[in-house]
Amino acid sequence: MVARRPCEIHTMNTDPAPHDMPRWHPVARSADLRPGANIVAGFAEGQELALWRSADGAAQAWDNRCPHRSVRFTLGQVIEDRLACAYHGWQYAAGNGQCVNIPAHPAMQAPRNVCAKVFGAVDAAGMLWVNLVAEDASAAPPSLADAIPAGWHFCRTLTLRAGAHDVRDALAQQGFAADAATGAFRGALEEVQSVALVLDAQPQLTFVHLWTEAPPGSDAMKTLHTAARNLRSAIETQG
Repeated sequence: MVARRPCEIHTMNTDPAPHDMPRWHPVARSADLRPGANIVAGFAEGQELALWRSADGAAQAWDNRCPHRSVRFTLGQVIEDRLACAYHGWQYAAGNGQCVNIPAHPAMQAPRNVCAKVFGAVDAAGMLWVNLVAEDASAAPPSLADAIPAGWHFCRTLTLRAGAHDVRDALAQQGFAADAATGAFRGALEEVQSVALVLDAQPQLTFVHLWTEAPPGSDAMKTLHTAARNLRSAIETQG
């Protein structure tokens, strides 16, 4: 009889990322995920993600498909330290994604080789970062904490119908400089100091998380909102 292997954290691939594509992807604001509560949909390099937190606040980033019937996890619910599928209610443990409970068969031990696909996830600089290659959060570089200056404020997330490479080029043309350690773009829009975190979501879908030193509700923050919308229009028109 062949022994079944317990769940392991999966990896998407082992190929090095391009030099202009940070491996750790800024997929969502940390504040958008509440411990033991909501599930947020995310994307990175075409990979659809289910983002959530266990009861202790540990960040989780999983393939957004239940391994039982491929139903999206984002339709389910968080139950303490488990993610439950909306279809048959199968429950998977935070951390390694192993199936731990099948409600229709409460007396049966859940098969140890049925696992959700789990990616490395870490909170840093107010963002949740996901790595589709690294095995776990311990591989995250300390530099991620420096992506956003301390005391800065979140402005908005721009959704652009354009490739990430084109978005990065457009930011560079606006005078933004890329930080090699974090992938963050630092510069100014309409003289408002900003940091742009570019997320390669899908081939023609890019998210830009915009942070700034401008206080919430200030005239500078309002100016930045308008400048960001104008930048999006310009990029999508060029594409």
